[in-house]
Amino acid sequence: MSSLRFKVIEEAIKRKATVVPPPAGRPSEYFGSYVFNQEKMRKYLPKKSYEALLDTMRNGSPLDRETADSVAAGMKQWAMDLGATHYSHWFQPLTGGTAEKHDAFAELDRTGGMIEEFSGKLLSQQEPDASSFPNGGIRNTFEARGYSAWDPMSPAFIVDSTLCIPTVFISYTGEALDYKTPLLRSLSAVDKAATAVCRYFDPEVKKVISYLGWEQEYFLVDEGLWAARPDLMLTGRTLMGHESAKNQQLEDHYFGTIPTRVAAFMKDLEYECLKLGIPVKTRHNEVAPNQFEVAPIFEETNLANDHNLLLMLTMRKVARNHDFRVLLHEKPFKGINGSGKHNNWSLGTDTGVNLLSPGKTPADKLQFMTFLLNIMMAVHKHNGLLKASISSATNAHRLGANEAPPAIISIFLGSQLSAVLREIATSKSDDVIRIDDKAAMKLGIAHIPELLLDNTDRNRTSPFAFTGNRFEFRAVGSSDNCAGAMIALNTAVAMQLTEFHEVVEKRIAAGETKEKAIFEVLKTYIEASAPIHFDGNGYCDDWKAEAARRGLDCETSVPSIFDRMLSRQTVEMFKTTGVLSEKELHARAEVKWETYTKKIQIEARVLGDMAVNHILPVASRYQGMLLDKVFKLRQMLPGDKAEKDAALDMDLIEKISTHQVEIQTLVRQMVEARKVANKIENEREKAAAYHDTVASLFDAIRYHIDKLELIVDNEMWPLPKYRELLFIR
Repeated sequence: MSSLRFKVIEEAIKRKATVVPPPAGRPSEYFGSYVFNQEKMRKYLPKKSYEALLDTMRNGSPLDRETADSVAAGMKQWAMDLGATHYSHWFQPLTGGTAEKHDAFAELDRTGGMIEEFSGKLLSQQEPDASSFPNGGIRNTFEARGYSAWDPMSPAFIVDSTLCIPTVFISYTGEALDYKTPLLRSLSAVDKAATAVCRYFDPEVKKVISYLGWEQEYFLVDEGLWAARPDLMLTGRTLMGHESAKNQQLEDHYFGTIPTRVAAFMKDLEYECLKLGIPVKTRHNEVAPNQFEVAPIFEETNLANDHNLLLMLTMRKVARNHDFRVLLHEKPFKGINGSGKHNNWSLGTDTGVNLLSPGKTPADKLQFMTFLLNIMMAVHKHNGLLKASISSATNAHRLGANEAPPAIISIFLGSQLSAVLREIATSKSDDVIRIDDKAAMKLGIAHIPELLLDNTDRNRTSPFAFTGNRFEFRAVGSSDNCAGAMIALNTAVAMQLTEFHEVVEKRIAAGETKEKAIFEVLKTYIEASAPIHFDGNGYCDDWKAEAARRGLDCETSVPSIFDRMLSRQTVEMFKTTGVLSEKELHARAEVKWETYTKKIQIEARVLGDMAVNHILPVASRYQGMLLDKVFKLRQMLPGDKAEKDAALDMDLIEKISTHQVEIQTLVRQMVEARKVANKIENEREKAAAYHDTVASLFDAIRYHIDKLELIVDNEMWPLPKYRELLFIR
């Protein structure tokens, strides 16, 4: 066992769980200790500044320069008391991740010394280079100026020795170059539209809040094994590898006992998250080997999204301390479950009402049906856009495979709600809306209490499922910035609620009662949104055909799916709501196509390199050993005996030759296809060429490499195999 592969396997076997010292105190005592939250504001800010900042956070009121200076001084003092030496505007460029530039709290004084300085101007605004981030042509190299601006709605926090200030990121000419800016605009749009509708039911409602609870799935792999796989290092997934004899087929990993090393990592991760104010609550094994999940308590969408991005950064850092690497790719291993980031989304009022909870009174139930059906209409009208919001080169491997929802957006409601909709559609009175509270199920076991049943079941194959008091957008990918999906969803719902309000107002003006007008419009929505409603098995081939007949978007080519971002309907919706301009939409589509191309390009280069420089030489070496054996058999044994004994080896030699020739031929085709595609200037056409002519060869190349893995001597195979990668020792 002299090969690198066996050395890293031996090292992985020897590793023990890192001992994590118990944190000081209860979680409630250190939660948010590294966050400039209201408790810290009250302590470090003058009363007037504290109240002004609270008003900004609650009502969006602007801060004057004097108050900004006061807040900056208090924030700096708090940060320095915790050992911070630098500050950074923390923003979300169109890379899908986060960005930061660290500056010291340092200025020269007039005596040649240095003082710690941090002003309201530095807190409120900075000027990062806007041309060095993906921008879809909005900024050129010679037009580099961009601005990051403080978002007071998301509190500052400390990572290591740096004060991080969540900000938006815009160009010199005012266009959004990030995810946070349009997310905030979409939240404002849905607030305005939903509040107007809520006032039909409660005139006291002044604000509607969008809530998000993400469920982050991820894989862990031993760092040494990760380092021995160039494909994992450079692309985040295994581009080759035959499935393990045992993977997830026994269904024994899901909710199983958490491995000791992983449990140590999870405890450390939770401690770091809680200090940063990320309210993580749930941890468990997922379905696939080495796959796990962490989930928080629901928060307002803007803060929840910041927390998810911060979680992903924290996961990577903590994992290194435990000799792990976190894999957030949606499909790092073939043949087993991929990883999603289920976005549980709901709307609530400032009066404490969940608009997706049926309630008890007739008015509550009518309000619930109003929002339910408007959401169904929004998803129906914009199902192609919602799919574009979660599509990527990486998520394409996951959708429709191993419990992931299909690449067709549909809504699951469950039997009870479906029955209610059928009854409403044929009723002439609004008193038909009867939604039962949770029913009790008795198990007939004396010491087991009654179970309360939700008013819906769960459908794991549905990309957008109603789960009792929220919708679960299950199609979002594990590496995604949640904002992409939330921008599309909140904007679509805002547009639909605005249209609903206008129609109802016209009917009221024509003499109908408010309740009658609402009810009659909802009845028309049941029929209009029927194509998006599907409670069955999303994996069934019959559903794909049925979805096409219903007129749903069934496109599977990722570059073509991005076209939905530029449809007339999409452009008009974003323009009307003020969330994104047509220029900003075109820029984002360009970035999507460019990112797709680059990711496929990297995978193609890595696959070609590994095939030619790792796999073929080893296969040739093993084939040479077999040829040498056959030659010696023929030298030592009589003719018939030699041929009989050498027959099996000759068969293997021929199979190796066949696979080698196919790999060489296909890799050559892939390289030539890449050269042709690289000459295309139009980003959309280039992405389509990479999809059609480059990525389409990956599986064929992999097929022959995986066959060689089953033939070549195990001790000669250069890469850690699935059976070694997928089971933490």
